[in-house]
Amino acid sequence: MSIATVSVRGDFAYVYDESGRTIGTIGMRGGVLSGYTSNSVSIKIGSFIYVYDEKGRNIRTIPA
Repeated sequence: MSIATVSVRGDFAYVYDESGRTIGTIGMRGGVLSGYTSNSVSIKIGSFIYVYDEKGRNIRTIPA
């Protein structure tokens, strides 16, 4: 399933598909949304960027 958009409300990033359905939720732990593609969401927390898949599973961590 592809990511169409991501919205941030409070301390969570909500991931939506092309139909507008929520397909995942990511706890941001005080971080900020760095960006997203059709298959990943990047959140900067402290000095790291955490990359998640559409279901909210961490797939990569990169030093910022």
